[in-house]
Amino acid sequence: MDTQAFELLERTFRQDGAEAAFEMLLRWARAETHCGVLFGARIMQSRYRLGLPLIETEPVLDLTAGQRLTYETAFREAAREAGELLLAGGDIAGAWPYFKAIGEHAPVSAAIESVSSLDSVNGGDKLDRVIEIAFQEGVNPRKGFELILEHHGICRAITWFAANRDYDSRQKSLRLLVRTLYGQLASAMKETIASAEGAAPETNSLAELMAGRAWLFEGNSSYTDSTHLTSVLRFTPELEDPETLRMALEMAEYGRCLAPMFHFRGDPPFADPYLDHAVYLKALLGEDVDRAIAHFRAKATPSAEFPGDTAPAEVLIELLVRLERYAEAIQASVECLPDASGASLNCPSVLQLCQMAGDYAGLRSLARQREDLLGFMAGVIQG
Repeated sequence: MDTQAFELLERTFRQDGAEAAFEMLLRWARAETHCGVLFGARIMQSRYRLGLPLIETEPVLDLTAGQRLTYETAFREAAREAGELLLAGGDIAGAWPYFKAIGEHAPVSAAIESVSSLDSVNGGDKLDRVIEIAFQEGVNPRKGFELILEHHGICRAITWFAANRDYDSRQKSLRLLVRTLYGQLASAMKETIASAEGAAPETNSLAELMAGRAWLFEGNSSYTDSTHLTSVLRFTPELEDPETLRMALEMAEYGRCLAPMFHFRGDPPFADPYLDHAVYLKALLGEDVDRAIAHFRAKATPSAEFPGDTAPAEVLIELLVRLERYAEAIQASVECLPDASGASLNCPSVLQLCQMAGDYAGLRSLARQREDLLGFMAGVIQG
């Protein structure tokens, strides 16, 4: 505002009163898209109407219930108006603090939905902040992860995914991660086939593209970064969507066809990432289930190389839980993890397994052995 604006504001107040001056200031803030002034003026107007000091110096404590409701309503309306004004101008990062303050995520989520990775042309820093709001702050995790993949690629997306602990968004992100890598693999493979056969196959199925084409893997040929492949496969046992599970299985089978130089040693029980994940994923799809259980049961006993590693037993138990074979899971837990604390496990504890199985007699017995009064009580009451 120039000097005349300050003079006009004071003259308006002296001629027409405070309300007129507030309205003038609000009109200027809206016209200039000055959301800080807009928000502040509306809050100050509310304080004026409540007879409070216009500049806050301490929390508002001495208000009646009615006054507090009025003040809180004014705060919400002011934040909403400022946020909407910023969203209208495309400033998602600027709008978010206002909507966050009043717990309204939907307008920002809707705005993020229309964002494209092409927006990075106009400011990569701004897009990165939008990605943080969408994914890390949980406003629109699916779209945020989509933007990570588009703007930063698979490698960065894997790193961001690994840090995400929210179940729902993790499932959505994992589906997107698998499908993106699967699509890249299929596209690269189709290009090679088109060069060799004169036309690209119509199918986008990895299994169909590989069928009868062992020559695709001659001469150490590969169709994506193998470190990306093994990193993504590491997360695929979490998948629950059958269609994406099938894609993950086909990626594991693709990995098994690669030359030895692309076979990296993984962590037990997925020491052979391609073979072991293929066995596990098949079982989740209801195929060769008994073979998978035997495969991972053989790995569940701590080895001389990794004497204190409980991960193989935990993977076996988690597989049995996913297959709803609770009695076998209880037996595996008792045999392989006799001294393990539930809090330290990445699979259900033996008492949780008894609860899942509805085995309340077993729950009582095991809880008594482990001197767990709460578990014993649960078994007594439910049994």
